[in-house]
Amino acid sequence: MRALGLVFFAFFFAFFAALPGAVVHAQVPAPATAQSGTPADNYTYQPEGRRDPFLSLLGTGSQQPLVGAKRADGPGGLGVSEISVRGVVLSKGALIGMIQGPDNKTYMIHQGDKLMDGTIKAVTPQGLIIVQEVNDPLSLVKQREIRKLLRSFEDAKE
Repeated sequence: MRALGLVFFAFFFAFFAALPGAVVHAQVPAPATAQSGTPADNYTYQPEGRRDPFLSLLGTGSQQPLVGAKRADGPGGLGVSEISVRGVVLSKGALIGMIQGPDNKTYMIHQGDKLMDGTIKAVTPQGLIIVQEVNDPLSLVKQREIRKLLRSFEDAKE
């Protein structure tokens, strides 16, 4: 039985080795010769309303003013992230917020006043509610509500 198996194996080995085209050799095409007037040398990019693919998508949504650019005076020139709430005052039945900017100046603000990147939605005894405009083209949310609390209320949360 063992001898029959060896004969059978030898027969199949010889049969498949003798098949024409059993070994396929890859043919490599000859390299094309470069000419001086090829279309690649004369190519110019025409954007036709498309964005530049080599510009970074990160940071394209920030509309922050340039470092040397002149900002508006008062609270209109301050960003939401730059202010801190220093106090809330009740005057003639309305709440007025006291904010401090990065220049250590204090400003009085009312409901509806505009900041550089947002609007004061409400002044509460605990602090401010600000609607910030989101200038990120990749974000689906165009506005977000931010609460800036008085220092004493922030410490109570911790």
